[in-house]
Amino acid sequence: MQATALSGGFDNPAIGSAHAFRSVMEAMARPGTIQDIKGAVPPAPLSVAAGTVLLTLCDTDTPVYLAGTADTDDVRKWLAFHTGAPLAGPSHAMFALGNWDALMPLGSYPVGTPEYPDRSTTLIVECAELEAAGATLRGPGIKSEAALSLPETRAFQSNRALFPLGLDFIFTCGSSLAALPRSTEVL
Repeated sequence: MQATALSGGFDNPAIGSAHAFRSVMEAMARPGTIQDIKGAVPPAPLSVAAGTVLLTLCDTDTPVYLAGTADTDDVRKWLAFHTGAPLAGPSHAMFALGNWDALMPLGSYPVGTPEYPDRSTTLIVECAELEAAGATLRGPGIKSEAALSLPETRAFQSNRALFPLGLDFIFTCGSSLAALPRSTEVL
């Protein structure tokens, strides 16, 4: 196995994953807030944030779909070694990773069922920039309004209309992340 697959994990897995999990949960609980996250050094083209989210949330029971430029041999081997997560197509993925265009169409991913709304996909969207500006957000975890630089608004408005079903989103850039749960209203 290549050295790139073996390196880049948490230095101290118990502590690193706990800190990373806290950052992800804080972002989900407070949509539109940007959190710093670190711990992983994934192979290119993945950001530190995307790699750390994968190491924190994925295991042998969480199928992952790698879209577009994220689907490289180095990324596949790195993910397999550090998480054991199986690769899957969009219709069977619990997590999908890629840039916005590569992750399209959103209708390819499970949105859950009325009995099991949690059986949906979380999309990890790699972004060129991530700022607390742009689209206006309202809903649970937001005092009045928040703002986040989203790739578009219409797709998130359509996703919100499916609630309690729908997709959840984690946006990553460098060592930063923000989240947009399906319960968030995008104006």
